[in-house]
Amino acid sequence: MTIQSPIRDSGPARSSRRILVTGGAGFIGSHLCDTLLQRGGHVICLDNLFSGTMRNVRPLLNHPNFTFIEGDVREPLAIDADIDRIYNLACPASPPHYQRDPIGTMKTCVIGTMNVLEFARKKSARVLQASTSEVYGDPEIHPQPESYVGHVNPNGPRACYDEGKRAAETLMFDYHRLHGLEIKVARIFNTYGPRMLENDGRVVSNFIVQALRGDPVTVYGNGTQTRSFCFIDDLVRGLELLMESPASVTGPCNLGNPHEVTIEKIARHVLAHTGSTSTLCFEPLPKDDPKRRKPVIETALRKLGWLPCVPLKDGLQATIAYFALRTATPEFAMVPNQGQSRRQHGRGRLTLASQQ
Repeated sequence: MTIQSPIRDSGPARSSRRILVTGGAGFIGSHLCDTLLQRGGHVICLDNLFSGTMRNVRPLLNHPNFTFIEGDVREPLAIDADIDRIYNLACPASPPHYQRDPIGTMKTCVIGTMNVLEFARKKSARVLQASTSEVYGDPEIHPQPESYVGHVNPNGPRACYDEGKRAAETLMFDYHRLHGLEIKVARIFNTYGPRMLENDGRVVSNFIVQALRGDPVTVYGNGTQTRSFCFIDDLVRGLELLMESPASVTGPCNLGNPHEVTIEKIARHVLAHTGSTSTLCFEPLPKDDPKRRKPVIETALRKLGWLPCVPLKDGLQATIAYFALRTATPEFAMVPNQGQSRRQHGRGRLTLASQQ
């Protein structure tokens, strides 16, 4: 199911730019690759398949302007092609995945971002860093503007991601100040939609999969904690607009839906839309889990002309439809492949220095 959102802007103009999307086989990255190809771009997708999956990009493999490389940003990038734009989305974004290898997560955020920045310098490319609302931690200021410096526990189980993304932002701005590199920093709030992994531990996917299977729907905490959910189509449009904004617009820029909703309400929405007879099961709240999360998006509105447009009920219906189809496939319960072999698909002459 595809949602045609009533966007207020027409989006960036069609372009023949050559674009690198790291983490391009992931949930957000694969949707971004789709859109960039539709706009006439030449897209190179780099992913180590730790949490991304070939299923997301397989329909693109025969596209003449698409190339897939299985590789890791923690190793120096040596792509033998001109690059105009780099979207750095390489990092697992859900707690079960980034906590599975916390040191690897920190390396991806810090060493990976540094490798991307060095590559951007070499190619004279503009680079966008996919940062996160997690840089605000468990916020003491609500809602969260970009000026808020956050309330993050540097020693907790989420720190590999939270602090890793904060360090990545630091590197972006230091390269901008020292080397004049054109940068963009997007702070992405909770995003949902088709192609989420069924086992990624995030609220929407968890609730939908449990409801469709008839399992108890697990709510952590008492359900009064809040999130602000942005549909994937809206987010991708925001990322594009930020990337193609004037060079003076560096960010950080919050990209998220300011419609705040409790976790329990989301669970009950999912039960209603799936027609499930599942019951709610309340479990203890994980350590350092944010109690409230809502973006201030005045920067995105003023500088990009961006507002999220897809209503929650429509986005949930599209996401439920996707998972309803997934539950009918034999591979539904499979863990995403953590690709280790050297592999290259698609067209074009590309090389990597090394891969993990």
